[in-house]
Amino acid sequence: MSLRTKFIVFVVVLHAITIGLSFYVFKTEKILFIFSEIFVLFSLFISWQLYQQLIQPISFLMSGANAIKDRDFNVKFLKTGRHEMDELIEVYNQMIDEIRNERTQQEEQHYFLEKLVKTSPTGIIIFDYDGKITAINPRAESIISRVPILETVKSIPEKKADGETFYYNGETYKIQKAQFIDRGFPRFFVMIEELTTQILAAEKKAYGKVIRMMAHEVNNSIGAVNSIIDTTLQLQNEDSEIREALQIAIERNNNLNYFMRNFADVVRLPEPRLERIDLAVVIRKVIKLIEFRLMDNSIDLIFDEYPDAFFIDIDVQQFEQVLINIIKNAIESIENEGRILIKLSKKNKSLQIIDNGKGVPQDIENQLFTPFFTTKKDGQGIGLTLIREILVNHGFEFSLKTFSENKTIFEIKFESVIS
Repeated sequence: MSLRTKFIVFVVVLHAITIGLSFYVFKTEKILFIFSEIFVLFSLFISWQLYQQLIQPISFLMSGANAIKDRDFNVKFLKTGRHEMDELIEVYNQMIDEIRNERTQQEEQHYFLEKLVKTSPTGIIIFDYDGKITAINPRAESIISRVPILETVKSIPEKKADGETFYYNGETYKIQKAQFIDRGFPRFFVMIEELTTQILAAEKKAYGKVIRMMAHEVNNSIGAVNSIIDTTLQLQNEDSEIREALQIAIERNNNLNYFMRNFADVVRLPEPRLERIDLAVVIRKVIKLIEFRLMDNSIDLIFDEYPDAFFIDIDVQQFEQVLINIIKNAIESIENEGRILIKLSKKNKSLQIIDNGKGVPQDIENQLFTPFFTTKKDGQGIGLTLIREILVNHGFEFSLKTFSENKTIFEIKFESVIS
C-alpha cells in the first residue's frame, strides 16, 4: 500500500469516527455538535493542505525518479509557490542539469576517444574481461592481417612497463599492454607501434653518413695512390720484378673502389621513377639476363606465366635489380641442380619467387634485412639491403621465409594491380 493511500485511509477513518461520535451529542448538546462539525470541516481542510505539502512532493520525486530511470534528463518541474516544495524542486532541477551536462561531456569525450582510436597510427586492441577482443582499430587490423603477432600480444605480462619488441621479416613492432577498470573489474588494452619506418630512417641516416665519409676518403686516397703507382710502373722495365706487384696493387685498389661504390649506391638510391608496365615483361627480361648462370648451375627456372596482363607502377630499372638480386640469392642457396619457380597472382596482388635451396635458418630470419647483414664468407650484405630500400621506397610489403625443407619463398605484395 502506498503512502498516499495510507494517508487517505487514515484521514477518512479518523473523520468518520469523529462524525459518528458527534451524533451522540446531537440530542443533548446541539451547540457542541455544531462546533464539532465545524471542527471536522476545518480538520478536512488541514488534512488536504497536509496532503498537498507532504504527499505531492513525493509524487514529484517519483516522477523525477522514473524520468532518471528512463534516462530522460530533460524533465524539469516548475515552482509551485510553496516554500518547502520549491526548495525540493530547485534541488531536483539543479541535479538534472548537472547530470545532463556530465552526460553530454561523457558522450563528447567518448566520441572523441572513439575517433582518436580509429584514426590512430598506433594499432589498438581492447579486450573484455575474458581476454576476447571487443574493439580493434583499422591500424591494428592491418598489422594482424599480415603479421602473426596476436599470440605474442596475448602472452605479454601487463606489468612489463617497457613492453615487448616483436620482429617479423625485417619489420619491428613495439607492443605495450595496460589495464583499465570498467564497472569495477579490470580489462586490458594493447598498443602496437610499428617502429620499422623510424628505425629504417635512423639507420639509413647513420650508415649513410659513415659510408659517404668512407667513400670520399677511399676514393681520394685511391686516386692519388694509383697515380703514383702508374708513374712508378712507367719507370719500370718490362722485365722488372716489381712491375707485377704494382699491377696487383692497382687491381686491388680498383676492387676497393668498386666495393665502396656498392655501399654508396645504397645511400644514393634515387626516388623511384614510376611507369606503368606489364610485370611479366620485366620478369622475362631478367630471366634472359641470367639464363647462362642458371645453365651453369643446372638450375631450372620456371615462370608460371600469368594469362592476362599484370600491369603495375614501378621503376623498371630498380625493380629489375630487385629481381636479379632475389634470383641470384636463390641460385646461391641451391648451388647446383635445383628449381626456381616464379608466380604472379592478381587475386593476391603478389609476386612469389620460390626455390628449393637450403633455405634460411630460423634463428636469423629476423636479421635478414638488417643493413649489411650477411651470412656469406665474402659477402657485403648489399643485396638484401638494396632490395629492402627499393621495395620500401615503392611502398611494397615483402617477406622472405623458409616454410619447409626445400621451400623458401620471397614474396612481394603490391598495393594495386591494374587490369
